[in-house]
Amino acid sequence: MERFWVVGGEYSCLDFKALKNGPPQVLGPFDSRDEARAVWRRISEETRSCATTRYAIASEQLVLPN
Repeated sequence: MERFWVVGGEYSCLDFKALKNGPPQVLGPFDSRDEARAVWRRISEETRSCATTRYAIASEQLVLPN
């Protein structure tokens, strides 16, 4: 089973190494990559005028007990 997350925020500079305001914004979990992509697209469009803001989709593999 796989879950997806949208993670990111505003960085302190264009090197994208350190977030400006603490921990990243985390949205999710989502059951499908398509759901995560829709949220990623929306939040990326909302923040596209800020060059130091970046979001990405992360996946998590879940191993359930038998």
